[in-house]
Amino acid sequence: MDFRIGHGYDVHALREGLRLVLGGIEIPHEKGCVAHSDGDVVIHAVCDALLGAAALGDIGLHFPDTSDDFKGIDSKILLRRVVALLRERGYEVGNIDCTIRMQRPKLRPHIDAMRTAMAEATGIAADRVSVKATTTERLGFEGREEGVSVSAVALIFRP
Repeated sequence: MDFRIGHGYDVHALREGLRLVLGGIEIPHEKGCVAHSDGDVVIHAVCDALLGAAALGDIGLHFPDTSDDFKGIDSKILLRRVVALLRERGYEVGNIDCTIRMQRPKLRPHIDAMRTAMAEATGIAADRVSVKATTTERLGFEGREEGVSVSAVALIFRP
């Protein structure tokens, strides 16, 4: 089998009055991500990890923020398209692991829903999607609640 690992990282600023979408679900909060799409920083990092594993560039190459086609788009659609690109090349998704860095809100109550949403979008079992969340102990832009960052890794393989 041909195994490949990819890494993704994304950051979005937070601003009051916007929707907060993380891992494919909307989370109640007074701030949301500033973005061209729905701002789902988790899925964007996962897309980059998957694309990187296949050496297919990054999310900006495939879904540029200069295109009106992607304005306000649900990032689960982008994730489905990334998985389709991988499958066209004979790859399947093995697993996904991501870490969200954000001071507030507490994300633990939403983790299982994020895992389920991303599993459905990728066509894999939820036990192959890991989502973790941490604060930065009020340090850095995440700690000051100016933004959120996410790191993701993904394993893809050709059966």
